Amino acid sequence: MMSPETERKFKSAQWRFILCSMIAYAFFYVTRKNLSMAQPEMLAQGVITKEALGTILTVHGVLYGISRFVNGFWADKLNGRIFMAVGLALSALMNLLFGCTSLTILFAAFWIVNGWTQGMGFPPCAKMLTHWIHPKELATKMSIWNTSHSFGSAMALGLCSLLFAMGLGWRWCFYVPAALAGLAAVFCFFCVKDGPHEDGLPELDLSDVRGEASDVKGRKVTDADRRRLVFRNRVIWLCALANFFVYVVRFGFLDWGPTFLKEYKHIDVSKGGLMIIAFELAAVVGTIFAGWFTDKVFKGRGVRTCFFCMLFAGLCALGFWYLPGGAPIWQATLLLMGTGFFIYGPQALIGIVAAQQATNDAAAMANGFMGIMGYAATTVSGLGIALISQHLGWNAALLSIGGFAIVGMLFFLFAWNANATGYKKA
Repeated sequence: MMSPETERKFKSAQWRFILCSMIAYAFFYVTRKNLSMAQPEMLAQGVITKEALGTILTVHGVLYGISRFVNGFWADKLNGRIFMAVGLALSALMNLLFGCTSLTILFAAFWIVNGWTQGMGFPPCAKMLTHWIHPKELATKMSIWNTSHSFGSAMALGLCSLLFAMGLGWRWCFYVPAALAGLAAVFCFFCVKDGPHEDGLPELDLSDVRGEASDVKGRKVTDADRRRLVFRNRVIWLCALANFFVYVVRFGFLDWGPTFLKEYKHIDVSKGGLMIIAFELAAVVGTIFAGWFTDKVFKGRGVRTCFFCMLFAGLCALGFWYLPGGAPIWQATLLLMGTGFFIYGPQALIGIVAAQQATNDAAAMANGFMGIMGYAATTVSGLGIALISQHLGWNAALLSIGGFAIVGMLFFLFAWNANATGYKKA
């Protein structure tokens, strides 16, 4: 038990860590989602073809998923603060190089490498969060932390919209984020703490959730232990499969939203960017609500919240598809916001469920596994959506996205009876 004074210091340091790591992680998204704003102008200028762009998005996403999986092994063993800062610095460099070229082969090379360096962001965060936050609070506080995804995407969209409004070309959508991410990497190195020990504080007491003697804390966790906690866990497998469909919906809107709104709704790219920002802002509210709802109503059973979120996300996506072409912009914006509100609940909670089920001994590895399954979805959300929209039209693409949301819902239903954590089972 911590003394009242130590507990006060721990809470203060905990929230400082959450805020600092949120800021740092948001810039991973600034250096990833900027491409979705730049791509309509790149396509219009003939700098790159839609098929080439779709292929780059797919390979980037698949490699990012592999990177999260591989780096999940390393992040459980290494200092998360340093690991994360290095990844962010390398992403900044890839963005700078991307903005300096005009060759498709180099676009592909730099963005694919960026996919790998981006995978150095979330695994260390997943590990550090489980060392800073008790499992009984993890869904609520990690959902708050998870809004960094939305803030980062909104920053990328807003920043690029501003650059276009200033009359600057698409290259500046990479130059400016590169500079800001470089500064964020320095901030991460000095301000994010790997665990309470770096702030001179005691580690979390997990004896109440482990249900074991305190001497378990001193046992060395082996790679075999981590593999068992992750790959022999039915709930983690079901959530990983569901994550594929969550990411099809999420990236279907994020990667192609501005292009869809311009080509199908004939909305200017800057206004389309603002609509996708509204999607992200709704996601912030939805993410926090999903975490709070999980802890307060379902007592930490995140898969139950995910089931309902996927149901309503699918209905909103299908409503967006059904909306007539001449409908007012505010109706399309509300349906986009509804999709964002609901789809980011599972996006956040899947990582939380993985961390809870695998325990803080293998949280990064579990989230790496979730990542490889989620980003395998870019085979559909990248090249798949490009081909469907080109050959069958945007109506078919949107209908497909809504269908994928409903399928993902079923995997969460199969995990409905899962325990809130895997500590006692471990």
